[in-house]
Amino acid sequence: MQKIQPYTVLAVDDNLLNLKMIEKSLSREGYQVFIAGNGSEGRAIAREKHPDLILLDIEMPGENGFDVIKKLKQDAATNPIPVIFLTGVSDVNAKLKGFDLGAVDYITKPFHPLEVLARVRIHLKLSIATNSLIQDQAAKLLQVAEAQNAMLPAPQNFPDATFGVYYKSLEEAGGDFYDVLTISEYITGYFVADFAGHDIRTSYLTASVKALLAQNCTPLYSPGESMKMVNAVLQQMLPPEKYLTACYLHLNRSTMTMTLVNAGHPPAACLPVQGDAYLVKSRGDVLGMFSDAHFGVLRMKVTRGDRFLVYSDGLVESVDKKINWAAGARKLLPMFQNLRAFSCADAPRQLIRHLPGAHKIPEDDVVVLCIEV
Repeated sequence: MQKIQPYTVLAVDDNLLNLKMIEKSLSREGYQVFIAGNGSEGRAIAREKHPDLILLDIEMPGENGFDVIKKLKQDAATNPIPVIFLTGVSDVNAKLKGFDLGAVDYITKPFHPLEVLARVRIHLKLSIATNSLIQDQAAKLLQVAEAQNAMLPAPQNFPDATFGVYYKSLEEAGGDFYDVLTISEYITGYFVADFAGHDIRTSYLTASVKALLAQNCTPLYSPGESMKMVNAVLQQMLPPEKYLTACYLHLNRSTMTMTLVNAGHPPAACLPVQGDAYLVKSRGDVLGMFSDAHFGVLRMKVTRGDRFLVYSDGLVESVDKKINWAAGARKLLPMFQNLRAFSCADAPRQLIRHLPGAHKIPEDDVVVLCIEV
């Protein structure tokens, strides 16, 4: 037979009589009860046992209830556990302080065992419902993220494209997007874009953009014409507040030419076989906003072994430090130059690894694409 796991309750009170009353009344109803006579002991049990709910006395020697709940909520292991205060204090300000610190309810002393049982039941139900909702939403968002990631091409699936990539979304549904397109035997298209906004709709829009690229990035159109076709469709389908910046690189390994189309995106960096790294500057309008959009188109000769680095503004921009992408890109040029020491496949990850403040939480989505001719 399946073993039923009982719900667990931790009672923290310096009054042994109260503890015994709580333990007896809840145990009889099928709960497993842990008891602690002071705050520090209660916190240790909470960390070890992870109870489903905590009954916490406010007035205790040493750490009082307010001290205890502060530390519980600061600890990731105990933060989610609902806390009900036990108190003989009827002061409204004290109760409000408890709610501000994260308590879900109060039980006033002297309490009746049936009241304790009723409060425990209702808050366990609420906790279970909330956790279930969180898990359900997380599962759905994870499916969205997995579907979005599945659309992003992996280098091993495009051996002739010779590229490496680093992709990190700040939230479940990322606003950054990249694609690699086999246009002909000798021609490959590389596309990096950044949607304005990071909501769930964005993750679905990436599928539409991927389909548009496949339909319009063909030998029938020049790279500039391809982006104009994509822009015309996006302007019809995107809501007014939505647009995307993008950089499209069209590499012809037969003629050894690279055509770069910029649509309001940070400048790509070129790492030539001979010479220093430099930014390929070209201005253009964003995609999806203007019917008469103009895109910056540059056509340049390349040499085998030349590299191009295309990235989203999350790599070079910082709102906190007040650094825009133009200044940020210039600051990173020496780091771009140093990527010659690494393979094309490993270069994006090495760049992220050696960024100043790489250990910090990023402010935005980041995609870095390294292309080798």
